[in-house]
Amino acid sequence: MNPKFAIVGAGVIGRQHGLVTSQLTDRLELVAVADVVPDRAAALTAERGGRPYASLTEALAAEEIDVVVVCTPTGLHGTVAIEALDAGKHVIIEKPAEVTVARTDEIIRARDKAGTLVTVISQHRFDPSTEKTLAAIAAGEFGRVSSGIAAIDWWRGQSYYDSGDWRGTWELDGGGALMNQGVHTVDLLVAALGRPVEVFAYTGTLAHERIEVEDVATGVVRFASGALGVLHATTSAYPGLSARLQVHGDRGSAVIDNDQLAFFHATPVGQDIEERLMGTTRVTSGGGSGDTAGSNPGQLSDAHRSQYLNFLDALAGRAELRVDLETNRQSIAVITGAYESARTGKPVRLG
Repeated sequence: MNPKFAIVGAGVIGRQHGLVTSQLTDRLELVAVADVVPDRAAALTAERGGRPYASLTEALAAEEIDVVVVCTPTGLHGTVAIEALDAGKHVIIEKPAEVTVARTDEIIRARDKAGTLVTVISQHRFDPSTEKTLAAIAAGEFGRVSSGIAAIDWWRGQSYYDSGDWRGTWELDGGGALMNQGVHTVDLLVAALGRPVEVFAYTGTLAHERIEVEDVATGVVRFASGALGVLHATTSAYPGLSARLQVHGDRGSAVIDNDQLAFFHATPVGQDIEERLMGTTRVTSGGGSGDTAGSNPGQLSDAHRSQYLNFLDALAGRAELRVDLETNRQSIAVITGAYESARTGKPVRLG
C-alpha cells in the first residue's frame, strides 16, 4: 500500500509539493492539505487531491497519514515537524529545516525519539551537474579541493517582501538573501568542500525597505580540510542573474550555473595534469570539456521529484536517505554563523 501524505502549508512552495505528489501517484497518495487560510487548502486539494483542513492537528485526527510535508514559513517548520514526529509520522521539510541550529536540534531530538525518517529538501544535490561534480571530487579527480564560491545574484522587488507579513522577518524567515534564497547554494558548497569550521561575514540592507533581514551578504568560510569558500548572496542584483557554484582543486574544477554544468574539467587518477598558464581556460555554457550535463533550471519539479523518490525508496528500505537533518544543519550553521559574525564583527567558530 502506498504511503499517505499530508501537506501543511498551501502557499507557493506547498503548491510545488502538490505538483510533485501528483506526478508520483503510483508511489504515494495525497490525502490531506492543511493551511490556516481555508481557501488555499481547498484550492490545492481541488487541484491535486485529498481533503482540506485548517491545521495539521485536524488532519491527523481525521485521516490516516504516514508522511507530513512541511511547507509553512521557515520559523514554523519546527513546530509542525515536531507535532508530526510526536504522532509517529515521517516528515519532509522544505528548506531550511529551521531558522537556528538550536531549533534544528529540537527536530533532531524529536526524530530520534520517534524513530522515523526526516529529510530536508535539498533538491539540487540530485541535479546531474551536482552528482557529476561530487562524484569527481570523491574519486580524487579534482585532486586537493582548495576553494569554492557560492554566489546567488538575484533580484526581489519590494512587492515580494510586502506580499506577506512573515517575509523579511527574523522570526519567520530566519534571514534574508543568505538564508532564504542562498541556502541551496550554500548547501552545495558544503557538499563539495566538507565540514565547515569557521565563518566571517558582512551583511547589509541596501535596496529594500520595511524588512528586518539582509538583502546582501558576503563572507568567507574555512573548512576542516583547509579549503576556503566565498559567500555572496543578494536580492539586490537587478534584474536578477544566477545562482552559481564554483569548485576548484589542483587537478580539476567545475562551475555550476543555474543548475547547469557550465564548466567541468577533471583529471583521472594516475594521469598527469597539463600545465597551463593561469586564466587560459574560458568558462562557457558549453564547458571546457564540452560537457553540459545538468537539469533544466525551469523545471523545479524534476529535482524535487528526484529527492522524493530517494525518500520513498528509503521509506521502503531500498536506499539510504541522501539528505537528513544533520546534512542541512551544517548549512544552517554556516548561515547563522555568518549573521553572528556580521553582528559582532568577529569570526565565528562552528561546532
